[in-house]
Amino acid sequence: MIDFYLNGKRQRCDDVPADTSILELLRTRLGQTGTKEGCASGDCGACTVAIGEPGDDGALRYQAANGCITPAHQLDGCHLVTVEGLARGDALHPAQAAMVECHGSQCGFCTPGIVMSLFTLHEEQRRAPAPLSQQRLEEVLGGNLCRCTGYRPIRDAALSMSDYPDTHPLWADDPDLASNVARLRAAKAASNNGGHYVAPRDLAALRKLKAERPEARLVAGATDLWLETTQQLKALDDLIDVRQVAELNAIEETPQGWWVGAAVTYSRLEPLFGQHYPAFAHLLHRFASKQIRNRGTLGGNVANASPIGDSPPVLLALDARVSLDGPNGERELPLGDFFLDYKQTALAANEFIRAIFLPRPSETQNLKVWKLSKRREDDISAVLGAFAWRLEGGVIRDVRLAFGGMAAIPKRATAAEAALEGQAPSADAFAAARAALAGDFQPMSDVRGSAEYRQVAAGNLLERLRLMIDTIDAEVTLHAYAH
Repeated sequence: MIDFYLNGKRQRCDDVPADTSILELLRTRLGQTGTKEGCASGDCGACTVAIGEPGDDGALRYQAANGCITPAHQLDGCHLVTVEGLARGDALHPAQAAMVECHGSQCGFCTPGIVMSLFTLHEEQRRAPAPLSQQRLEEVLGGNLCRCTGYRPIRDAALSMSDYPDTHPLWADDPDLASNVARLRAAKAASNNGGHYVAPRDLAALRKLKAERPEARLVAGATDLWLETTQQLKALDDLIDVRQVAELNAIEETPQGWWVGAAVTYSRLEPLFGQHYPAFAHLLHRFASKQIRNRGTLGGNVANASPIGDSPPVLLALDARVSLDGPNGERELPLGDFFLDYKQTALAANEFIRAIFLPRPSETQNLKVWKLSKRREDDISAVLGAFAWRLEGGVIRDVRLAFGGMAAIPKRATAAEAALEGQAPSADAFAAARAALAGDFQPMSDVRGSAEYRQVAAGNLLERLRLMIDTIDAEVTLHAYAH
């Protein structure tokens, strides 16, 4: 049974199949049809809903999510808000009123999803007011497509929400809603979830389940796994949800770096990346919308083992390690040894990823990440290059070059690395590294790019790296000269 609150009212849904999405539950079981289906893959945002969970202060915190690819069972102990729950009688919510007055809706199909994204922005502003920069608006609306109205009136609506009466939905007046959700959440945590969708709460329970059900699929954010049912029409009838496993949600800092639990979302990682790996933080806004970052996990991107996954090349460049766990205990290996072949990993049938280790960068380490895709935001990479290095005494040291989209697995360019290690960052050294790429990779052709394009593009990224190093070296020289 899924037990949750919908627009302030408690809902109990029995006999819900494991592979039911929030969107399907809303439209077919609960008769709430304001939430739409467009792409059924988490790209267009027409299905955007807001999921409220209790924060550390007991208040509900709302995050946007794609209803089409979020498991309905993950609503247990949550408060779900849809477009039907925003207005207060005839009085529109500021997000709705602004969209109407700014003419932000034309055909209207995508409008409910856009309104829900604006609702989460309005909630953030209500809690912590801050200037609405263009970058922040792009971040909030990057997962919502509008094919007819255009974005200027939608942007105007976002900027003008504060000009309208702060109309609260009726459910927002319920002083007991947050505490009721918290109590329900605690009760669900103490219950024994059975059936084909199981949500263990600790590491011991997860180990036991993997031993008993080695064929069950693990699910966290479901941002990739759920495409098997929406795009390929496969049944996902035996699922183990790891989102509530406490140990998998931890970020443990050590003097050497950080162990990031496999169920930690990208949204939670943004502050850590922003402070210590700014190039990685910048990438997050290229490869996933806010809706996806709110649910997707670093562990899931690694476990998926896709050759075009965006985070594995960066992790390879950073020399990350992975901790695997299961009934036979824990083991650790370099991330490069985790990927074996296309979609094949070192995981045993009864194992799971427990955490990923990110080494603490030295003061002299540099990291650059560049992604090539047909669309600037929220698109699959054709080629992604991640480059880490140090410049010491005028030569390149500890160089690590990793690529996605160039092989059956995310992979380091070891021959190109050897051509650069210990060399001055000269045009000749990088020409040798570029030539060595032919031995490192034999890419394939697909709809995102031909093999020839990928080989040339990867070489061009190395040239971009050379120019970047020249710029950094020049800035250091000028800084030293100025002092």
